[in-house]
Amino acid sequence: MPELAFSRRAALRGLGAAGLLAALTGCGVPAAYVPEDQRQGQDLSDRDQSVAFSNWPLYIDTDEQDEESRPTLEAFTKKTGIEVRYTEEINDNDEFFGKVSPALMNRQSTGHDLVVVSDWMAARFVHLGWAQKMDRSAQGNVARYLDPQLRSPAFDEGRLHTVPWQSGITGIAYNRKALGREIKSVRDLWQPDLAGKVTLFSGLDESFALLMQGNGADVTRWTETDFHRMCDQVESMVKKRHIRRFTGNDYTSDLSKGDVLACQAYSGDVIQLQADNPDIEFVVPEEGAELWAESLLVPNLARHKTNAEALVDYYYDPAVAAELAAAVNYVCPVPAAREVLAASPDKETAKLAENPLIFPDEGMRKRLVVARDISSAERSSFAKRWNSIVGL
Repeated sequence: MPELAFSRRAALRGLGAAGLLAALTGCGVPAAYVPEDQRQGQDLSDRDQSVAFSNWPLYIDTDEQDEESRPTLEAFTKKTGIEVRYTEEINDNDEFFGKVSPALMNRQSTGHDLVVVSDWMAARFVHLGWAQKMDRSAQGNVARYLDPQLRSPAFDEGRLHTVPWQSGITGIAYNRKALGREIKSVRDLWQPDLAGKVTLFSGLDESFALLMQGNGADVTRWTETDFHRMCDQVESMVKKRHIRRFTGNDYTSDLSKGDVLACQAYSGDVIQLQADNPDIEFVVPEEGAELWAESLLVPNLARHKTNAEALVDYYYDPAVAAELAAAVNYVCPVPAAREVLAASPDKETAKLAENPLIFPDEGMRKRLVVARDISSAERSSFAKRWNSIVGL
């Protein structure tokens, strides 16, 4: 197994970008929104065979003998002649938003042709008109192979402006041997034998859906009442000291060391934790869990849009998607890649095809939903309340 990756969903954030978004959209600044017909700049793809692709650290396949070598990107260049300028510069969604928003707000190129951000951040780009519509007629693999459950999130119906890079599940991880019982429900986190041994995510966007689901809320259309009910519950558990602390990616360390027995967790992280400790289990609760994605998008005025679209479609070839899934261990947004992995002569690689945290089975899929994102009108007050509970 590769080194445990930095969890993109668990990056701690302040209110900086959220505040900026509220200022742009909530205060009626007309220059912030860019109409669809004004987003595309001069496309230099034909005469400049390159593409600038920015991603998170540890989120692509690498050669075991050379960590600077990325086999799938190199194969793309060999196949198409398009050189990929690949950078791992995205360490935090809000930080990246703050970096590129001045250019996008002023209708200037960011220098990026393709970027990967969490879907709740992709929603900001889409709502502000800062992501270009992709040409699906040139993306046959995306049209054919994209996971049906990820095809039409509320913020981007029909996935016109975004395409999932990888997906994942926010659920519960626990040490079954140390706890001595099963966890089947979010409600199980609040049992007395877990007092002081539970952690939750500190980020509002990372934590709210699972906790609302535990209260029976339909998170595809949750309400303000659902939000405050969830906050009341968590606040009560904080006062009782039932919750040990709120975490970023460091929850993995707490769980591995035995400092906590159960926690909110990401499916991709747990696959790697299980390699060292088979007693750690991941649960999609009876009430359901959030299926999320981190998505590719082409920012406004990108200079190599056609090349970027070709790179996106390349990663939806099931053989390429299988190679990436085997490296990063997140939920693969190309279900057809499962057959490719299953046919591998390498037993460990073939075994990945049977892992429901990479290729969820039908029983698990019935409990997975894509949550409604927090709107710009809601974000400021909701973040203020949540952060007061968490201590941010």
